[in-house]
Amino acid sequence: MIIKCIIIDDEPLAIEIIESFLEEFKNIQLVNTFKNPVEALMTLEQEDIDVIFLDINMPRMNGLEFLKSLHEYPQIIITTAYKEYALESYELEVLDYLVKPISFKRFLKSINKLTARLLSLKKNDFAHELTQPAHIFLKVDKKLMKILLSEIIFIESLKDYIKVHTFEGNFMSHKSLSSISEELPSENFIRVHKSYTIAIDKVKSIEGNLLDLGGKKIPIGRNYILHTKQQILKNQSNLSKE
Repeated sequence: MIIKCIIIDDEPLAIEIIESFLEEFKNIQLVNTFKNPVEALMTLEQEDIDVIFLDINMPRMNGLEFLKSLHEYPQIIITTAYKEYALESYELEVLDYLVKPISFKRFLKSINKLTARLLSLKKNDFAHELTQPAHIFLKVDKKLMKILLSEIIFIESLKDYIKVHTFEGNFMSHKSLSSISEELPSENFIRVHKSYTIAIDKVKSIEGNLLDLGGKKIPIGRNYILHTKQQILKNQSNLSKE
């Protein structure tokens, strides 16, 4: 799936930084960049843009005024130096809100959220056209690895790192379990312990507070046990109806 994007920002340096980040993602096509929202209108009319990286404080029209003027718009990732517009932005259903200076680690989290959202929308509306399986990008040994969601068995927290256990092998990344869990679709993955997030469909059996994931026993934390069992049983019930 090719993701088409534009950048709207009146700061050349900010545009350069986002452009350099986007170069790491081969499936993202930067269509154009603009110094103000008005200049972007024609491109939005002529191109099927999937996401706009949008600054807020700009001359002539700020980013939020621009969104309010549109009848409909693609996914929006706000890029701004100001924190105080966050609530108003989310009321406009933006996908994410990035505060400058933006780190690549934080940008990667946004791209994973964007990919999951677009794949979900395509799956719901155009399932027969979906050509690429759902995935996330994970920084492993200074390079971005594409991890298929269907390959993930569980994710383990190791202090400042996570270990993603898959059928293809295990991958270590400098990331928190909370952060990666937020990027994964909640209908497919669930946090079951302070140290573990699991793929719901990989659960073979439940015995007390232990989950069997095909030979690997994962404990359910005391604070997670009720929600975990409800979600797993709900998932199995939905599968049996299909």
